[in-house]
Amino acid sequence: MERMKLVLQYFQSNSESISNGICIILALVSVKLYTSFDFNCPCLPQYNKLYSLGVMIVPPIILFFLGVLVNRHTGVMMDEWMRPIGNRIKNPAVVKYLFSAMLQRAMLAPMVWILVTLLDGKIFICAFSVSVDPALFSGLPNNTGLDVIRVMAKVPCKEDIIFTNSSFRKAVSRYVRCYSQAVGWSILLFLIVLGAMGRLVKPYFDDHAASIQTRYWSNYLDVEQKLFDETCVLHARDFARKCVVQFFEDMREDAVLHLPHPVFIANSQRDCEDDEEERLHGVSKQEQVDQLLEKWYYGKPELDVTRIAHRPKTCVTWEDRNGKTLYSDV
Repeated sequence: MERMKLVLQYFQSNSESISNGICIILALVSVKLYTSFDFNCPCLPQYNKLYSLGVMIVPPIILFFLGVLVNRHTGVMMDEWMRPIGNRIKNPAVVKYLFSAMLQRAMLAPMVWILVTLLDGKIFICAFSVSVDPALFSGLPNNTGLDVIRVMAKVPCKEDIIFTNSSFRKAVSRYVRCYSQAVGWSILLFLIVLGAMGRLVKPYFDDHAASIQTRYWSNYLDVEQKLFDETCVLHARDFARKCVVQFFEDMREDAVLHLPHPVFIANSQRDCEDDEEERLHGVSKQEQVDQLLEKWYYGKPELDVTRIAHRPKTCVTWEDRNGKTLYSDV
């Protein structure tokens, strides 16, 4: 249970971990879909290859676009690419980094589907059984009244009556499955070697400082958008509360009941109102909200926080009766 909590904490730590978790889940879903998929080869020369290629290509395309859709890097990348320049220039390296990260994660589930189908071999047998030379095997059924191509097209259908008490179908299936698994393992080996070589060779051809900067600003864009969304949610909640309270205050009767009001309640209410006013940031009208959101889109703030970082702080100094400083507190 503790290990499961650690795994969940890792995936909830940042958006990149969440994207990795979603991609892993999609990959597992693709394996589960394939194992539960009822594969029925048509066993007809003109449809076998078309059906098999459809099963091998169409689901990976769906999984790829699904991976693009659920990947947070997609939204951040498109926002950065499509936004007006405004007060902040665009960094093509950041957009390229986000696109690469999105593409790598979106390709995981389709590659898992393709590798599983190749290592299983059933789709490969359905697609290419008609391409096998039947002279390589003994026991070809020749008393069925069918031509050789139609007989070879029925190899994936093990329940077909023409292969009763015949080892021909099993021999052809093993032969084609060996090719399928060889292709699958070759692709897997190529991807692993390519990834390893990329990791080993990249430091020799890449500017490490520029890479760190690109990764930093790509994370910054993600964090900035999250904080902006959270701030908008808080503002909308306080704005809605003010509107509702104002509506009810406008609708109440003019009768006034004079009662003594405790001081501590007044102070706490005043502090609460001051806190809400601070979270509203002086934006208290619909036109102001629309202008603020429009300004955020067309002119995002410059990446310079010098003014707020060096904001003057209040210094409280305690002195004795003679004016001598005892200590100060900032």
